Amino acid sequence: MRTFVLSASHRQNSYMKTFYLFAISIVFSLASNHSLAQRNAADSAIGAAWLGIQYAGGFSGGDLADRYGYFNHVGIMGGYKTNKNWVFGMEANFMFGDSVALTGLFDHLVDSKGNITDINGDIATVRVGGRGLYINGVVGKILPILSPNPNSGIYVNMGLGYFIHRLRIETQDHVVPQIELDYKKGYDRLSSGANVTQFIGYAFMADQGGVNFYGGLYAQQGFTKNRRAINFDTPDIPVSQDLRLELQFGFKFGWLIPIYQRQPKEFYYD
Repeated sequence: MRTFVLSASHRQNSYMKTFYLFAISIVFSLASNHSLAQRNAADSAIGAAWLGIQYAGGFSGGDLADRYGYFNHVGIMGGYKTNKNWVFGMEANFMFGDSVALTGLFDHLVDSKGNITDINGDIATVRVGGRGLYINGVVGKILPILSPNPNSGIYVNMGLGYFIHRLRIETQDHVVPQIELDYKKGYDRLSSGANVTQFIGYAFMADQGGVNFYGGLYAQQGFTKNRRAINFDTPDIPVSQDLRLELQFGFKFGWLIPIYQRQPKEFYYD
């Protein structure tokens, strides 16, 4: 019976913790800052800076489905909504998932009993999962349809950016020399390239208060290439340098903090 597994590790690594803490600390610090200058948005569309955190769930398609299944996306976004309801911004999203379609990666490391052993001869546990990152510039529009105020309504946007992903390999507390350090690069299927996204959903900005959010459906198309010269599990097969069409589609929602410019104080004199 094999004791190695092909699933994602649930242990958070240091840079993921840093990413979460950074995003959350910014959002909550702004949320508690009175300089956000609450403003009544019921009467007219208001220009405001946007800052938020977002989550998406994505199903893989195209060439990406040959390697991975479902991905979680966690990210931050920032930008500006004009008083004409145009939205211009940037988003950065980290992807992680435990659904891996690749098979046979470590068959050549398995002994006659079906195990992978570490440097001490002990049975090792090997975990793999998908990891990725994409950064997009985004242009969108809020259409005040079915909306309680001019700042809310159907929200559509499109984005263009950069997409990179790889297979993450962990041996936990074991040391398996064949898949440690730089040797992991021979298995990780690192790929990167241009990225295009589309979103349609609903954005809500409260007349007053902190209930501001958006949610809807998104699609993503990555135009990537393999960035490794060889795969150690299939050394006799040349690594394709053809352009890959990597698709994702799913849902996305986020919590927004609009940052309004302070209005000048009015003074009255007798």
